[in-house]
Amino acid sequence: MSSATGEPDERKDRTERREPEVEEAFDRLVSEGSDRLARPLVALVATGFMGGIDVGVGVLAYLVVDHETGQPLLAAAAFPVGFIALLLARSELFTENFLVPVTARVAGHGSWLQLVRLWLVTLAANLAGGLVMAGLIVIARPDLRSTAAALGRHYATLGVSWRSLLLAVLAGIVITLLTRMQHAGDDFGPKIVAAIAMSFVLVAAQLFHSVLDSIFMFAGLLGGDAAYGWADWARALAWSGLGNIIGGIGLVTSIRLLRVPHRVAEERTAQH
Repeated sequence: MSSATGEPDERKDRTERREPEVEEAFDRLVSEGSDRLARPLVALVATGFMGGIDVGVGVLAYLVVDHETGQPLLAAAAFPVGFIALLLARSELFTENFLVPVTARVAGHGSWLQLVRLWLVTLAANLAGGLVMAGLIVIARPDLRSTAAALGRHYATLGVSWRSLLLAVLAGIVITLLTRMQHAGDDFGPKIVAAIAMSFVLVAAQLFHSVLDSIFMFAGLLGGDAAYGWADWARALAWSGLGNIIGGIGLVTSIRLLRVPHRVAEERTAQH
């Protein structure tokens, strides 16, 4: 239809010029995010705890290869087994919740209190699972203690600086992009490829990830060879968590939502 001046109705054209694949991905995010926000406490604890265990398996693989070869890049290539386990076992990481439930909440599902509950419980459960794995690793493989202590010291002593914050921001970007890639479709093949590629980048670049790096630091602390303390870990956790949130929500999730403002508006209207 044309306007009175004979020109095409540009507003109508813009409305109809939508991206079906992007909208389908948005719908999947909203559906899964709503389920996560409403998940019972026991289920939240279980999926979060197992998420820490799964990533801990990747930490074990990294430490073994690094110890045996002295090659960090080879060790980084071994680490993705943890993220493959995370995907196939349907466990969860704290940083995976920067895209899915946030999208659902912005679309009007659940509440902000439910989102904060999801974050806090998942983070605590991740750390608990990671602590258990770190303890098992250093007891079962005492030969890995020095390797774990050296790597843990790297993250524990990054300190509060622009450099460490940006490393954390990059980690948040990488993990949230991974989450987005894995929700682009239902085929497990591309999801596994994304898990391998992005987790390799995360570890090979030594980005500052709140849960993963905590497990490395736990192994060093529990092994008794660490030149840092629990206060250093707590500071590193707080600072890396802040950067992860900035990168994941501020630089990925918010921009992704700008691609489907009409769907956000429709979902919000449907909830009222």
